[in-house]
Amino acid sequence: MFVIRERFFAFGDDFDVLDEHGTKLFHVDGKVFSARDRVVIEDPAGVEVASVHRHLVALRPTYEIRIGGEKAAEVRKKLFTPFRDRFTIDVPGPDDLTMKGDLLDHEYVIERGGRDVAAVSKRWLTIRDTYAVQVSAGEDALLIIAAVLALDLALEREEKKEEKKKARDEDE
Repeated sequence: MFVIRERFFAFGDDFDVLDEHGTKLFHVDGKVFSARDRVVIEDPAGVEVASVHRHLVALRPTYEIRIGGEKAAEVRKKLFTPFRDRFTIDVPGPDDLTMKGDLLDHEYVIERGGRDVAAVSKRWLTIRDTYAVQVSAGEDALLIIAAVLALDLALEREEKKEEKKKARDEDE
């Protein structure tokens, strides 16, 4: 299990990803934002091990995950999913992942081929500003953490769009 501060996607924040014993595994640099919504994941020594950034030309929210400098996956919102958001984690080959559940409240599962491979929950912890990411044995934890980051970047972007739209509507 990994522990992450709840609002880690807030622009400009840095935070650590810890294991269940409180040992720092990764540092996420949230100050590396650009027009492409980019975050960098570093090991405890400060070496970049992965990054997440938004594609500018996509018709729907699309984020690229790079691990070790190589493209590892793209996270895309499904175009039409009634009653809930769903995202696809498109990895090379046939083993894509799907995120579904109550994404805004960080209560969701990540599946591969109908089998749960990770779960994200605020309910697992009593500490207010944290939530847990449980990754199944044999799964790429760094890929899962990066996918969670991509999801949060996408949701934060959508929230800002809604706030701007609401402000425009109120001004009219």
